[in-house]
Amino acid sequence: MTSITRRAALGATLAVPLVRGAAAQERFPNRPITIYVPFPAGGATDVQMRSFAEAATRHFGQTVLVENRPGAGSTLGAAAVARARPDGYTVSQMTLPALRLPHMQRMPYDVTKDFTPIIHLTGYLFAVTVRAESPYRTWQDLVADARRRPGQVRLGNTGANGTPHLTLVDLAERERIEVVHVPYRGEGDMTPALLGGHIEGGAGGSGVGQLVDEGKLRFLNVWSRERSPRWPDVPTLIELGYTDMVVTSPYGLVAPAGLDPAITRALHDGFKAALYDPAHVATLRRLDQPIEYLNTEDYARNMLETYEAERRRVERLGLRTG
Repeated sequence: MTSITRRAALGATLAVPLVRGAAAQERFPNRPITIYVPFPAGGATDVQMRSFAEAATRHFGQTVLVENRPGAGSTLGAAAVARARPDGYTVSQMTLPALRLPHMQRMPYDVTKDFTPIIHLTGYLFAVTVRAESPYRTWQDLVADARRRPGQVRLGNTGANGTPHLTLVDLAERERIEVVHVPYRGEGDMTPALLGGHIEGGAGGSGVGQLVDEGKLRFLNVWSRERSPRWPDVPTLIELGYTDMVVTSPYGLVAPAGLDPAITRALHDGFKAALYDPAHVATLRRLDQPIEYLNTEDYARNMLETYEAERRRVERLGLRTG
């Protein structure tokens, strides 16, 4: 069997989980559901997922809890859910790094075997951020200073080998500059370091948007295809000359492999209602995150395609961690 054929077969397995017993005959859910969020409290992801969980609680009629599991490049949620019982009461955010890191090191899960995709949700508005009093008025200012002072400009990120980190690596290579990459466990940890002057800049999501609006921080660029309506004066990477760089790191929710198809459908339907819940849509708008809905079958296919795309990215950048 060729590699492509095996991938197609695995995609079909992901999209159509196995039926196990009579669990689907019971009312679901009849107790709280836990969502693992592999980022610390306080960042953009935590804010969005807690709003989503509140909306899901209303639509399921059962409490939906958020449990933060930060660290390990935002892969701890996927690792935990891969070992959980496939009963529908434990799901996790599936991040882009969780699909990338298996190509870089041994991981305690197999993307092609250990998950039941449920629904694709959204992506981030990423940006490079500096303090308001920073001498860097533009991205070009930062690049010029890094050229003058190789190895001295410190740029934070929201986790080693995460999308903000690797995008900064990519940008630094394109500009032929040497910077110090400083990883944090998430945006909630990086932001105080940036405000305190421990780093010159940082790359992360728009959870710092309020601080930008308050004049405490400033965006040098955004990584979306178009400029943000909220900050229309901030250029995109495309406008800065990186014509192939649109970086949003989209994500969805997964459950353990072997989930009953009826429970998969129930989770999908409840989570879809939560995704489009007006209160949650307002949170997404505040965070400048677009709705990027995919149903279960399409998300299963998207996961495998993204998994392969990340393999090619790792090879192109020559990334290995061990």
